[in-house]
Amino acid sequence: MDSTSTTSTSNIVTRFLVISETHGMEFTQETKPLEYADVAIHCGDLTEGSNLKEFQSAIKLLAELPGPLKLVIAGNHDFTLDIQREYGDYGEIKQLFDEAASMGILLLDEGVHDISLKNGASLAVFASPFTPSFGDSRFQYSNNEGHHFAIDTGVDLVMTHGPPKGIMDYTADRQRAGCPRLFETIARTRPRVHCFGHIHEGWGAKVVTWRDDISENPSHFADIDNERSYVVEKLSTLSGSTFDTADIVEEKWKKLKNYSNQRYYKTSQCVSDDNPLEPGAQTLFVNAAIQGIEQEYPLHLPWLIDIELPKANQVKRQS
Repeated sequence: MDSTSTTSTSNIVTRFLVISETHGMEFTQETKPLEYADVAIHCGDLTEGSNLKEFQSAIKLLAELPGPLKLVIAGNHDFTLDIQREYGDYGEIKQLFDEAASMGILLLDEGVHDISLKNGASLAVFASPFTPSFGDSRFQYSNNEGHHFAIDTGVDLVMTHGPPKGIMDYTADRQRAGCPRLFETIARTRPRVHCFGHIHEGWGAKVVTWRDDISENPSHFADIDNERSYVVEKLSTLSGSTFDTADIVEEKWKKLKNYSNQRYYKTSQCVSDDNPLEPGAQTLFVNAAIQGIEQEYPLHLPWLIDIELPKANQVKRQS
């Protein structure tokens, strides 16, 4: 079957494969995702050292994913893309992506992109490679300067390199590394899905239910209805800890092995499911960083998500 999509009265079920933080790696025959997706998304850090060979590997990885469209943004490790943009010449790397467009691989600049998908759905996606700065790198900004994320109300999906503050953004030393300004914008615009990476140890997914009235200065403390929000999956439910009993460790290991055999973690948020996503009231957040941080778990699973999108040509977005 060419597509997994089905139609309802006004919406079309659309499948997304979401990855981030590949850092120049290539999938092996044992790890390559085999499931068809209407849209594959890469949330940045295609490379480790931003060299030509790594970009070639990244394009090869994307081209091998089954599906007609692959949307890509840069990350802070992909710094030559920003340097070349600054001097007005993308050079060989830009040429690589120009040629990759014929294979459905699109490197997105920051902003809103309206796309009519092959399955008949309409996708409004906001893309941004920018993250708060941890050092001297590109596509980053200081917290003092901030960054304006120009997300329109009615955007279906947001793909950024880094997380919003308070959502799957804990670092290994338990510091929140997400962007408060990004959270503020997401809380006000409430897209169906927000995908990101950057914080490897934050891998996971969570459905956030928003409070009816958003604060003047939105934060994860005040504007999330925690009683109606839930974690789909996160690393701590898959990897062992010093507090786990032997039975819990074994249960987690079986769970992780089962997902590894499937080559992805899947979640569906459609009207036919037990807990369908409520557009405008809920957002599915996905940290898709697949490069692990522990030797025992060197590769996190890609995410496979099903959501419903409006049919193409429907008027649904306001700036």
